[in-house]
Amino acid sequence: MAKCPSCSGEISTPRKTWKMAGRPDRKGKRTELTIGLFDCRRCNKAFRKVLAKKKI
Repeated sequence: MAKCPSCSGEISTPRKTWKMAGRPDRKGKRTELTIGLFDCRRCNKAFRKVLAKKKI
């Protein structure tokens, strides 16, 4: 579940998801982010939200 930042509406499923590797930390490990693109039906705005973080 994601909450719209504009109108606080609840959206259950993302339109699109993708994975992105972040910058390495001090130990050299990267963080893999799973990001979702959501469309709000109440205010017709699109927004992104991080769905998961994982060290790789």
